[in-house]
Amino acid sequence: MMAEFDGKVTGNREWPPFRPKALKTAEHFMEASPETDEKWMRIALVEAERARKAGEVPVGAVIVREGEFLAGGGNSQISLNDPCAHAEILAIRAAAAAVGNYRLAGTTLYVTLEPCIMCAGAILHARIERLVFGAADPKGGAAVSLYRLFEDRRLNHAVAVTEGVLREVCAEILSGFFREKRLIGPS
Repeated sequence: MMAEFDGKVTGNREWPPFRPKALKTAEHFMEASPETDEKWMRIALVEAERARKAGEVPVGAVIVREGEFLAGGGNSQISLNDPCAHAEILAIRAAAAAVGNYRLAGTTLYVTLEPCIMCAGAILHARIERLVFGAADPKGGAAVSLYRLFEDRRLNHAVAVTEGVLREVCAEILSGFFREKRLIGPS
């Protein structure tokens, strides 16, 4: 699967990402570049591939702080019998455990699919500063597609959003999974 990557960053709507009130200096975005975003998104794609191999919807997430990997996760709702076991939630839980704090200030979350409302809420509560995602989710996306929760200034935290990093690759792993499911039939 990894050999299919074309090495291009495509579809970023905003570069550099908008700077919400919570971020006061450019230093917060020192790790933010198209090349860095692509690097971490590729690692999120590895997490998505692990989920796919386990029979889960292939979504992967990685959390990074100051260029250092904190945690990753892939969808695990089926294997854990947990509707909340989305890739983002599992990565947030693991990162919080790794740093010993439920607040993840100064972190960036890379995820292959636009987060849903539940995951957006967790991102806000964890105080993640930046979200980078690959494929949009027109049926459930809470960042730019169906809802724009991170733009709501009534909330007590702001998250910078960059969309479309490796969009085609992130979308293909999902569409390939569902295409295969349709060919195989219900299980």
